[in-house]
Amino acid sequence: MAAFYIVLLVLFYVFTPALILYLCRKFPWINKLGAVVVAYIIGLVAGNMGILPEGADKVQNTIMSITIPLAVPLLLFSSDIRTWFRLAGKTVISLFLGTIMVVATVIAGYFIFRTPAINDFWKVSGMLVGVYTGGTPNLASIALMLNVDPNTYIITHTYDLFVGSVHLLFLMTVARSFFGLFLPPYRFLKPEDRNFSLSDGKNPYEGIFRRKVFVPLLRAFGVAVLIFLLGALPTLFLKQEHQMVVIILVITTLGILASLVPWINKTEKTFEAGMYLILIFSVTVSSMADIQKFSIQSAPILYYIVFVIFGSLLFQALISYFFRIDTDTMLITSTALICSPPFVPVVAGALRNKEIIITGITIGIIGYAIGNYLGFFVARFLSAY
Repeated sequence: MAAFYIVLLVLFYVFTPALILYLCRKFPWINKLGAVVVAYIIGLVAGNMGILPEGADKVQNTIMSITIPLAVPLLLFSSDIRTWFRLAGKTVISLFLGTIMVVATVIAGYFIFRTPAINDFWKVSGMLVGVYTGGTPNLASIALMLNVDPNTYIITHTYDLFVGSVHLLFLMTVARSFFGLFLPPYRFLKPEDRNFSLSDGKNPYEGIFRRKVFVPLLRAFGVAVLIFLLGALPTLFLKQEHQMVVIILVITTLGILASLVPWINKTEKTFEAGMYLILIFSVTVSSMADIQKFSIQSAPILYYIVFVIFGSLLFQALISYFFRIDTDTMLITSTALICSPPFVPVVAGALRNKEIIITGITIGIIGYAIGNYLGFFVARFLSAY
């Protein structure tokens, strides 16, 4: 891809969120959707209109690998870790329920959707358990362990990106209202965190370039860059399939520890800066879903993925009712498991609840750790049937 198109594509991804934030302030109906939802819609449209140049995936992967490691520390700098310990009990319960529901729907879906047209359908089941309790690294590592056909892997991943995008849009728009009909509302531990939004009628970035705000923010950004580098350092000695787990674990841990430093914790606009990076990530990742790779023969995989994603969410919500798990915790658990930790701040921003970010990331990291084991075990179990 020519250098001109590389620069143009990077500019599109970097500055589209600025346009989105402007539109959210300018037009009430866009403001109602929210910045993260609009970012996802724009990415989906751009990715499926055929306007992205050949080789765009390299630029997309680079942007994703930079924005998230920088965003996570910035998002965590203003966190109060003490509030997480008050949430720990229901976090464990929600993680357990979410994991059980994913495994149960994958097993049930295997017997419903398996077809002779797709060889070794049980391998698809293993990949789905891995990716929906962990993330893409688990999907790739399980595919390697089970020697999955490359075409099956690509089709599964493509459908996952597409259906996962719909799932995210659902979580960020009507999911809270729907599940709130029978699940209790979230109880905010800090009243000032209620109704956080990137587009709540105010400009959250107002004054960000004032000297007394911008200079401390630059220092905090420097700390985020340092954390990024420290998080990436161990990956020099690790296999590729383990790198994402280590990076997110190290960056999250260091981000939480940095939040205990008073001047970092009190620095203004760190969360907003992190959310801007999340908007860049949202536009980028949603533009990677390519519906042109879909085929009629592979349709059972599509139906299977739809069943697992939305079936596990529905069953998790029903079971959560009996355990009195609140709506936001249930939704962020589904986000962390089905979508992986990088999407936690995206949904938290749409839900206007910054308190659930650490909860979601913690659940997602645990999912990364257990995803390979669960995926491999379930696949081998189903291979006997």
